[in-house]
Amino acid sequence: MVNESGASVYSASEVARKEFPDLDVSIRGAVSIGRRLMDPLAELVKIDPNPSGGQYQHDVNQQALKGTLDDVVVSCVNAVGVEVNTASEQLLTYVSGLATAGQKYYRFSR
Repeated sequence: MVNESGASVYSASEVARKEFPDLDVSIRGAVSIGRRLMDPLAELVKIDPNPSGGQYQHDVNQQALKGTLDDVVVSCVNAVGVEVNTASEQLLTYVSGLATAGQKYYRFSR
């Protein structure tokens, strides 16, 4: 079984439109769910966590929430590791010591 949470958020995102410009939104979501079976972390990092929040999400400082979520993802990605030759740009942004074009800083795990 594969958790489909956030598939609709991904399928409507700019990342999905860039990856699959000719596919329908529902097909993009299906592709995302299928990819989660193969490499869950690589696919889940493409989903913006804010729309999937909770009842009290907006009562929290959004910048602090994003920072904390990023720290957790950096920790997970660096603990698991990535295949650099096949990893997406979104996944590589969470690898400590790497920066993609346009980034002004390097991420380091704590």
